[in-house]
Amino acid sequence: MKSKLFTLILVLTFLITFVIFFKGLKSSNIYTPNTILEKKIPSFELKSFENNSIIITEKIFKDNEYYFVNIWASWCIPCKEEHKFLMELKKNGKIKLIGFNYKDNFKNASSFLKDLGNPYDIVVSDKDGTRSIEWGAYGVPESFLVYQSKIIKRFIGPINNENLSEIQKIIK
Repeated sequence: MKSKLFTLILVLTFLITFVIFFKGLKSSNIYTPNTILEKKIPSFELKSFENNSIIITEKIFKDNEYYFVNIWASWCIPCKEEHKFLMELKKNGKIKLIGFNYKDNFKNASSFLKDLGNPYDIVVSDKDGTRSIEWGAYGVPESFLVYQSKIIKRFIGPINNENLSEIQKIIK
């Protein structure tokens, strides 16, 4: 009698453990950040890349205008890959591009923009990366579409032709 009870308890324990692990395998534990946001843009005060003047949020972002905030660095290989799409986006004229130069050397970043072209209306220097993190960036490149001082769309990684088409549809 004791051995049957022990066997039953052992089998039930095994089944319960199996069910718990099986359910755990079915649920995804991969974190994917939300790319569609309605989050107010964080306030910042950064130095202009070109002349070291102070640039603050309130002087850049106006209502009823679209902005594309792109976090980039000269040492970032994917940033070089996405650059041609930023240059194409600049041609649109209905959107202003803001570049956050992330943890970069001024000389290298200047050469990057000189060699590949400067798609940005404004470039700010984020030497320690804190302002980019406040925007929610995980790394470079990362971009945010802004309208009415709110982040309406997030692009993780380099933008591509598909992203470019999506942005152009939104800003029409």
